[in-house]
Amino acid sequence: MAPTSRPLSPHLSIYRFTLTMTMSIVHRATGIALYGGTLLLVLWLAGAALGGGFFDFVTWLFGTWLGQFVLFGYTWVLFHHMLGGVRHFVWDLTKAMDPAGRELAVRLQLGASILLTLVVWAIFVWFK
Repeated sequence: MAPTSRPLSPHLSIYRFTLTMTMSIVHRATGIALYGGTLLLVLWLAGAALGGGFFDFVTWLFGTWLGQFVLFGYTWVLFHHMLGGVRHFVWDLTKAMDPAGRELAVRLQLGASILLTLVVWAIFVWFK
């Protein structure tokens, strides 16, 4: 018996890759990255609780250029993921569901996450 021709499910080759699709993937990645950032927060809290040389080490580690880069990224991840949740909440209210509204919401999320990250770092790190 010969196999019958059956319709295939749509795949990425069918769809045009959009910014909304990209931000969906980034939202999942930032959720995963939050686990790593939470471990950094636990490291800092453990250093504060233990005090002494361990706290000095954690402070030094977070003060290096690599530590600052990772903390900057973690700040952006926090804001981006939070605003992604807000975007999904707006969509749950069936607002901005048309293509133009979805595109605007994603652009606002991306821009606001960058802006908030820069503002927080400007206030608390760069110009303290």
